[in-house]
Amino acid sequence: MRGIAAIATVVFLAGCAVGNGGGSRSAEQPVSQQTATSETRQRAKVHTELGALYMQRGNMGVALEEARTALSADASYAPAYNLMGLVYMQLHEDRDAEKSFEQALALAPNDAESNNSFGWFLCQTGREQRSLQYFHTAIKSPLYATPAMPFTNAGICSLRLKDDKAAEDYFTKALRLDGSNDRALFFLADITYRQGRLPAARLYLADLHRLAEPSPESLWLAVRIEHRLGDREAEARFAAQLRRKFAGSPELQKLMQGQYE
Repeated sequence: MRGIAAIATVVFLAGCAVGNGGGSRSAEQPVSQQTATSETRQRAKVHTELGALYMQRGNMGVALEEARTALSADASYAPAYNLMGLVYMQLHEDRDAEKSFEQALALAPNDAESNNSFGWFLCQTGREQRSLQYFHTAIKSPLYATPAMPFTNAGICSLRLKDDKAAEDYFTKALRLDGSNDRALFFLADITYRQGRLPAARLYLADLHRLAEPSPESLWLAVRIEHRLGDREAEARFAAQLRRKFAGSPELQKLMQGQYE
């Protein structure tokens, strides 16, 4: 994990997953999960899902074209506007991104995916406090396929607001919903380390390293935790991994310079 900013794409794009819906409770589902009831809606749904796949693979031009094709089939399909917002956000075209998200929400004000997306956009553009209301709307959706995501995003934005207490609460709830949430584990380890709750920080990080390959950030955090705990053997072990796997990283430079805090 390359810090909060680098995690953004991973957290954000995970929300593009779509599934099949239906039944009497379909109105509670994100629009992308609802069963298409017409040929034009089905065409829009297919092109939007295809566009999301292209976006996840980094092909933004094709993703944007798929979103436009979806809207030409059904101009009222909110997920297509959400996709356009996601793509424009990745392209750093913030004005077009915001307009697209607003169009998505105008069509489906309570849609969990669009609220989560717009919340993340606001967080990324310096409007962290406002972003929380959109995450809370997404959190309320009982049939959101990835309910841990808005909690995780809200936690990251709370960290940007320097509200560790709220962030820890959000990450803890995200972890309860998804025990394999590596982002929540990393940030909980970081929060508890900074608060001096070192055994808890060590446990969170151990869980993270059981689930995912160590990153330079997680190894550097592990080094600092063991350094403060006084376990020189464990500290040396994590430091050796950092040297071996991430020779050119800023974290290794801090280690070499002894910048533990």
